[in-house]
Amino acid sequence: MFKEIAEKRRSIRKFSSRKVEQEKIDTLIEVALRSPTARGSRSWEFIVVTDQGMLRHIANARPAGASFIKDAAAAIVVCGDTSASDLWVENCSIAAVSIQYAATSLGLGSRWAQMRGKEYNEQRSSRDYLAELLECPDNVEIECVIAIGYPDEDVIPYRKEELAFDKVSYNRFGQRTA
Repeated sequence: MFKEIAEKRRSIRKFSSRKVEQEKIDTLIEVALRSPTARGSRSWEFIVVTDQGMLRHIANARPAGASFIKDAAAAIVVCGDTSASDLWVENCSIAAVSIQYAATSLGLGSRWAQMRGKEYNEQRSSRDYLAELLECPDNVEIECVIAIGYPDEDVIPYRKEELAFDKVSYNRFGQRTA
C-alpha cells in the first residue's frame, strides 16, 4: 500500500557500496516515465549515472549540498525541456518524487539534491556546471539529482504525532477542522 511506502521514505545520507541492480534502475526510470505531466507534455529528460567518476563530478556541482552523491551507487539527473512546456519545473518535481517513492518500494534509499537556482561557485551555476559535464543542450535545464543506493544507515520514520497537521486547513486557510 502506498501509505506504507510514504511512511518508510526518508532521505538517506549514507549509502553502502552495494551496486544497484539494472532491473531496479529500469523500474525507477519506468516509474519516472509514467509520472504525470501538464497537458501530457512529457517535458522531462532523465540521465542515469552509474559511473563512479561521474558521480564524484556531479557531487561537486553543489559543494556544500550534494557531497552525498559521490557515495551513491547511481544518480538520476532530472532535467526539463524548456521548449516542451513552461511547467517543466512542476513536471520534473513530480517525476523526482515518484522516483523517490519507487526507490523506497524497491528497498533502496534516495536523496534529492536541488540544482536549479544553486551556485557551483561565484561565477557559475550548478546547472551550467552539470550541463557542460553531461553535454545538455541549451533548452534543457537541470532541476535536481536523485542519489540512489542501498542505505548504509538506519533511518527512523516520522511518527504520526510528529507530522505537521497544523499545516492543514479545511475549506479556508487556518480552519483546522472540516
